[in-house]
Amino acid sequence: MSQVNSEVSSPVITVDGPSGSGKGTICKLLAAKLGWNLLDSGALYRLTALAAKHHGVAVDDEDALQVLAAHLDVQFVINEVEEELQVILEGELVTQELRLEETGELASIVATKPGVRTALLNRQREFAQLPGLIADGRDMGTVVFPQADLKVYLDASVEERANRRYKQLINKGLDASLEVILAELIKRDERDMQRAVAPLKPAEHALVLDSTSLTIDQVLELVLEAARHKGLR
Repeated sequence: MSQVNSEVSSPVITVDGPSGSGKGTICKLLAAKLGWNLLDSGALYRLTALAAKHHGVAVDDEDALQVLAAHLDVQFVINEVEEELQVILEGELVTQELRLEETGELASIVATKPGVRTALLNRQREFAQLPGLIADGRDMGTVVFPQADLKVYLDASVEERANRRYKQLINKGLDASLEVILAELIKRDERDMQRAVAPLKPAEHALVLDSTSLTIDQVLELVLEAARHKGLR
């Protein structure tokens, strides 16, 4: 079937883990080092949540959400000057809105809907193209790419993750409350780990890394070393 073919046609490295664990940064660095494609699967759920918000669709209306997910008008454009990924939804630049805590909270709710996950599954697998794919998410190694060449599960203490997100938002000039972020992360972790569909957990045979006391460079080197052992470099 086409799903299987798209999955095995090119090498895949999956990086799963909770919000704030450093997945996004590591995946961008990995993609740059290896020259591979990048999939930010969380962005697809956030985009679905944003589309729902823009179109006045309730986050508990699974049928309507599934239609939105299946017909997302999305473009990913690299800003070569700032080396940042810009995301365009239905002709509108939504990069900043996409990363707001409110959007992440809505996306976490949307992601619990089986219909939405089904609608986005094929779209995610289509990203697996040569020369390879770095897949960033919460169920990349367990559900979307179960036959991935290398699976990584990146974690950190919830306090450290809250601090990272707080600093990230402040550095972008956005208002943020450390207490609110911590409470939201705890609630989101519980929802993601206990949901009936594709709960957040390390994939079988995944390389599990706790980045609480590690630098980005140290995490990157550990993953690159694992990739070398798998013959992926």
